[in-house]
Amino acid sequence: MRVLPLLALLLPAVAGAQLNRYGNPSRMRPAPTTPAITVRDLQIRLYQFADDSMHGRQVGRVGNRKGTDYIVAELKKLGIAPAGDNGTYFQVLPYHLRSFTANSRMAVNGNPLEWNRDWVAIPGARAPRPISGVEVVFGGVAGDTARQVTAAQAAGKFVVLLPGTPSAAPAGRPQFGAPPNTRLAGAAAVATVDLDGLTMAQRQKLNQPDVATQSGGGRGRPGAAPAGDSLAMLRAQLEQLAPQATLRLTRAGAAALFGGQPVENLRPGTVGGTVNASLDYVELPSDYARNVVAVIPGSDPALRGQYVAVGAHNDHVGFNTPVDKDSLKAFNDIRNRMLLANKMVALSQDQLATIRVNMDSIRRAHPVARIDSINNGADDDGSGSMALLEIAESIQAARVKPKRSTLFVWHTGEEAGLVGSAYFTRHPTVPMDSIVAQVNIDMIGRGRDGDIPGGGEDYLGVVGSFFDSKDLGETVAAVNQKNTRPFQLDYRYDSTLTWTGYNNIYGRSDHYNYALQGVPIAFFFTGLHGDYHQRTDEAEFIDYPHYARITSYIHDLATTLGNGPRPRMNGTRPARPPRPVVP
Repeated sequence: MRVLPLLALLLPAVAGAQLNRYGNPSRMRPAPTTPAITVRDLQIRLYQFADDSMHGRQVGRVGNRKGTDYIVAELKKLGIAPAGDNGTYFQVLPYHLRSFTANSRMAVNGNPLEWNRDWVAIPGARAPRPISGVEVVFGGVAGDTARQVTAAQAAGKFVVLLPGTPSAAPAGRPQFGAPPNTRLAGAAAVATVDLDGLTMAQRQKLNQPDVATQSGGGRGRPGAAPAGDSLAMLRAQLEQLAPQATLRLTRAGAAALFGGQPVENLRPGTVGGTVNASLDYVELPSDYARNVVAVIPGSDPALRGQYVAVGAHNDHVGFNTPVDKDSLKAFNDIRNRMLLANKMVALSQDQLATIRVNMDSIRRAHPVARIDSINNGADDDGSGSMALLEIAESIQAARVKPKRSTLFVWHTGEEAGLVGSAYFTRHPTVPMDSIVAQVNIDMIGRGRDGDIPGGGEDYLGVVGSFFDSKDLGETVAAVNQKNTRPFQLDYRYDSTLTWTGYNNIYGRSDHYNYALQGVPIAFFFTGLHGDYHQRTDEAEFIDYPHYARITSYIHDLATTLGNGPRPRMNGTRPARPPRPVVP
């Protein structure tokens, strides 16, 4: 497939005329795309998908919803059919938002304390144990065991603590439970007197969580119980199912628990009143973790029940501390050059300390520091996700579709441990044995000679294509050779490498979960560059001509697999041992 030149139709979409050293603008406006796979279309899509408004697309956060909403809106515009759950484009993973509502109540000796004015409760992975007729005790200082009550004094009590060293967590950010303290583990509840520093809005934010977590929390092995103490093990398991409540108090609220005495004047072990509380705990499913699944039906009635799956991951890693991204980019570029010269062996702290960034040249280009806290994930894996949309648009526009159906899956949670692909392969929306091959795309937007060893205009890494199916590996190579300008396919990742950070690439992206189900896979990427998982993985640093060529090649591979013989399981290193043949 022909890739249109870089400058074709580009200028109308550019927001601002200044281009960087790669010929890319800092921003681009949204614009219509075309059925052809072009540099311009990939830019238009990726600048939107890797925009700051997507909040880094982290699974479990609102950015994941924003990113998946964008993908689905594009699929609808293209008229591509949904293939998720219940006739939708989505597979919603079991992530939940947990909170306490304003209906929560607490009273000491029958006198009510006011929610949000005097106290709040902090949501955890499970509803806490009841607080009924529980005696209050002053526990001392949080984190300072030398100034705390004993475990026996805390057992079964409502323990009040003064704050210790200030937390580095942002004010108002939900804290899922207090730091572990075995001395206080037997308490019915632990309340810290540190609410006065928060505004009313920040206090409300504590129970409007912006982070969804997977269901079934607290399934860890009880660590405090002795190996042979079955009663202690049972108690630890019950405490996981119904953990102690974690609360925060104002100074006035804490004083009310001790008959009006300021807690700063109390000695550890001082007893207060009796507390009764009703904590209204709510756990609601969240749409902050979604796979997106779509299908283009095949043209052959006999083969459309078989699928070529093409996948990428829609998530990235969210936020980090704010930095001047231009100085960080300069630092990352120097570090990566040193790493290449060091044969990809990790740099020592002494070597890193020699890096000096020329801020004068940076300030000439950007007089005002561009402060950024968002890991936009333009390459990881915005590049794969938007390549999927381009491939889908091209196939959808074709007069004759491939004989087999093409299944597009944007997996979520790859960065959290391949959770989206694990969920899809365990809850497939088409039969797993009907998927003839899975082509995975993760980071195909870079690969310059300054990014990785052996990089360049014709570079493309391919992983695992021969592992399950020699047929698939040969098809990958044959389709490449049909190109006017074939890629130099890099198979080095199939072996253990001495390069830092590159070992077991095969097991580190979503294709692996398909391989475990016996599906032949091929994984394409262009290497881990200096901006990997950094705030500098931005759309303006992508190599778009290279990216467009790779996208076109993967389109051709997917359509070839859709029309050709089904790849046989005759590979060299299957992820799942072959099933024995019963005579």
